[in-house]
Amino acid sequence: MSLFNADYRAACVLPSPNHGERPDGVRPDIILLHYTGMPSEEGALAWLCSPESQVSSHYFVHEDGRVVQLVPEERRAWHAGKSFWAGETDINSRSIGIEIANAGHPAGLPAFGDAQIEAVIELCRDCGQRLDIRPERVLGHSDVAPVRKVDPGENFPWGKLHVAGVGHFVEPVPVSGGRFFQKGESGQPIEALQSMLSLYGYDIDITGEYSEKTEGAVAAFQRHFRPALVDGVADMSTIETLHRLLSTLPRYA
Repeated sequence: MSLFNADYRAACVLPSPNHGERPDGVRPDIILLHYTGMPSEEGALAWLCSPESQVSSHYFVHEDGRVVQLVPEERRAWHAGKSFWAGETDINSRSIGIEIANAGHPAGLPAFGDAQIEAVIELCRDCGQRLDIRPERVLGHSDVAPVRKVDPGENFPWGKLHVAGVGHFVEPVPVSGGRFFQKGESGQPIEALQSMLSLYGYDIDITGEYSEKTEGAVAAFQRHFRPALVDGVADMSTIETLHRLLSTLPRYA
């Protein structure tokens, strides 16, 4: 692909051949954050630009905060894979994908540096303002693909982004004792939990059965919104944090 003008002024351009057209009338209304999960940022960037990989993102954020644009925002980058959010199954067509250079879980979840996170914040602010993307539509890959994906991981500082005006977040309720629900259980409280997760956007079947899919959705929620303990068990901390999160959405407040 030939060079193009960057949509984000602070980005330099390194074109990836891996992209396609967005469907007619579909505009991005999600910002989807990933970590690269590879040992080196150079290797990750090369992979996103290789025709062999068949993957890409709109943006790549280096560890030192440099931002590279790989695909024009008007084009459909290939980063979400099989995914779901709030009734939508073609997340690639509806999103701006941002890959953040970080080796992730395979390397023991190394910390994201301050310069890198500041760059992510500024990029998300710019995209959100230009494209009119709501805060609750700034998501992690694990949100739209529970079980299958775990990035950007439980060490990603969602709270810091929220303080800076990016994303939807509430202070997590501290982990403590009390009643909890886990895989294999069933009943009305589990149906209520599934309904709340579905209202927020997660892909979950409302059956009253605490299935593997429910466990995966709970773990994905914890990874983003209650990262102190990610175990897929719906304890009171998880449930109350979910209550608070829903109550602060404009459509439910």
